[in-house]
Amino acid sequence: MFACLYGSGDLTALACEFSPVVERSAPGAVTLDTTGLDRLFGFPQNIAAAIARRAAEYGLDIRIAIAANPDAAIRAARGIEGISIVPQGDEAKFLSMLPVTLLDPSPELRETLDRWGIHRFRDLALLPPLGIAERLGVEGLRLRELALGQTVRKLIPIEDPIRFESELDLEYPVELLESLAFMLARLLNGLATRLATRALATNELHLRLKLENRTTHESRLRFPVPSLDTKAFLKLLHLDLEAHPPAAAVIHVWMGANPVKPQAAQSGLFAPLAPEPVALKLTIERVKAITGEDRVGSPELLDTHRPGAFRMTEFTGGRGKGAACVTKTSPIQLALRRFRPPLQAQVSLAAEHPCFVAAKNIRGKVQDHAGPWRMSGDWWTTYSWWREEWDIALAGGELYRLYREPGGWFVEGSYD
Repeated sequence: MFACLYGSGDLTALACEFSPVVERSAPGAVTLDTTGLDRLFGFPQNIAAAIARRAAEYGLDIRIAIAANPDAAIRAARGIEGISIVPQGDEAKFLSMLPVTLLDPSPELRETLDRWGIHRFRDLALLPPLGIAERLGVEGLRLRELALGQTVRKLIPIEDPIRFESELDLEYPVELLESLAFMLARLLNGLATRLATRALATNELHLRLKLENRTTHESRLRFPVPSLDTKAFLKLLHLDLEAHPPAAAVIHVWMGANPVKPQAAQSGLFAPLAPEPVALKLTIERVKAITGEDRVGSPELLDTHRPGAFRMTEFTGGRGKGAACVTKTSPIQLALRRFRPPLQAQVSLAAEHPCFVAAKNIRGKVQDHAGPWRMSGDWWTTYSWWREEWDIALAGGELYRLYREPGGWFVEGSYD
């Protein structure tokens, strides 16, 4: 069976949501192969109703016809309002009252048919094929077969690469994210359906919003692995728009997905289960919404001598560039447990070295010390720095790292 959609708008995208085999049959008409859709929707009228509901969600006013051959479906969709189900075997009777102009005859042949009084499909179908062949030639025979609904052919699929994009013009400007979420869910479900019919997933979503003040708001989401989790996608888009809200009301929504092959992974039998990557990304984005975008991610050491200098990069689940690995060949005698932020301290000096330290929950006489170790850097920039470091042991046996910089004295951490 074949279904023809006739009307205006992005009919190709709509048809691709239901079938991977789609043909641009005529201006304003696309035809799709409905093979297999009966397992999802049932009878042909149910298939047509599902397509009509999807078209209504996109705001498209279209005609739908389903027939056993594509040409009968095309003529029925172009000539009959609403939804048409052409009975198999009775195509000629069903199409009999349609005008012959729907057969797209050449101007010369159309003038001839008009002179003969042939105005409808049934008039042409009643003519004898031998007489048509003698007077109208091959084109006349072809038109007669179309009028009878007896043509047999395969669809010519769209050859250009299908772009997984969808857009929606809003009837009125939308300001609330909750209202916009309904539009985003509609586009996401459509894109996911089109990807699933081709055994594809996506690792990137691109959202473009046209605003009432004639500007554009864009955002791009990248996922750690290809997925089709529309619920997670919608929540990630919602969090992104909450963190970076549009500057004005939204009047047009465009969304595109990058098609990729799904990633298959097999967990080890005795390895602990890792969290689902897209769900983990959603959790990370929720934490970012609370703590700030620059406070969540993977730490990466910077190429500088400044102590503790690092930056946060996007968490990918792997080992960062600055990560260190401790093995049995490099035992650690003492571990410095850093205070974040460092504790401001009051330090008394004797012979230019610390002799007494007082800080939050730390107070005592310095029994032993090592240092100072002087460091400085970035003197060629406006962020130059210098510091002196000391390792100290208090009377109670506690070991601390102490340093001095232009801002004063600080306790950086304790040794375990």
